[in-house]
Amino acid sequence: MKAIVCEQPHRLSIATRAIPSPTSDEVLIRIRRIGLCGTDYHIFAGKHPYLQYPRVMGHELAGEIWTSPDPALERGRIVTLNPYLACGKCIACRKGKPNCCVSIRVLGVHTDGGMCEYLAIPRRAVIDASALTLEQAAMVEFLAIGAHAVSRARLTAGARALVVGAGPIGVGVALFARLDGAQVTLLDTRESRLLHARERLRFEHTVCAGETADSELARLTGGEMFDCVFDATGNVLAMRRGLDYVAHGGTYVLLSVVKEDLVFPDPEFHKRETTLLGSRNAVSADFERVVAAIASGAIPTDALLTHRFPAPEAAQRIPELIASADGVLKAMMEF
Repeated sequence: MKAIVCEQPHRLSIATRAIPSPTSDEVLIRIRRIGLCGTDYHIFAGKHPYLQYPRVMGHELAGEIWTSPDPALERGRIVTLNPYLACGKCIACRKGKPNCCVSIRVLGVHTDGGMCEYLAIPRRAVIDASALTLEQAAMVEFLAIGAHAVSRARLTAGARALVVGAGPIGVGVALFARLDGAQVTLLDTRESRLLHARERLRFEHTVCAGETADSELARLTGGEMFDCVFDATGNVLAMRRGLDYVAHGGTYVLLSVVKEDLVFPDPEFHKRETTLLGSRNAVSADFERVVAAIASGAIPTDALLTHRFPAPEAAQRIPELIASADGVLKAMMEF
């Protein structure tokens, strides 16, 4: 088995390993597609706050069943994987929230991931994606993060929703907010991302951050601002500023994780009676919703996939993707 290992910042190597021997509760997956996201780019650059090198990256995964203890998962069936491996016993798990398990191990971050030819993984983490293509199956995980945030927000039809950050996670939020009937606006500093959202994903309202952004957001909402604001920027300054866009009685959902302290002015927070929500990872119901939405044609996956390349080219292509990030929405490796 060949695994792509990030040994240290800016260095990848391909290591030869034995095909894993699954336990009685594990499924052996032949990995076929691997999506790349900001987490992978941060790992490559040595900027991820929760990672120790060396590490096999890869958590947006699609593959085929190789061996399985479950007869319902026959060899060759296309599956995707839930990379959030939870303990099943802690207070969060007992509450049905394994996505924020006290001892969570995320593939490719806390434990070696799926940038390899074969991966043994617990049966509970395997999700049937036989209704999807391999490319679609590898997009389920990042879309599930967006679906989970939208589920947390409990949007009502016609609600005004602002998504700050038009990268893959933000786009996932916007797509599922739209499916829930919200009027969606996207805000980003990069006009190229917003152009893609308008032309390929058919989002009518996009605003480029700058001197006129606040007045444009006010115009779009009749001065009332937004019932729900989602932050998917990973930028602490943007996260602090996002409160200004929340309407009175509104909700602020934070998907981003940053090292810095996040501080809000209490008078502004209090006078709105703001509901503040964190949204971490995703749960099984979110994965199931995404699979069904893609299978139904409700998610334009062809417009999401912007780059693809064979896995052996990773060492060359990942730096190129980082350097041209404004033009990359979703990149994918092929085994």
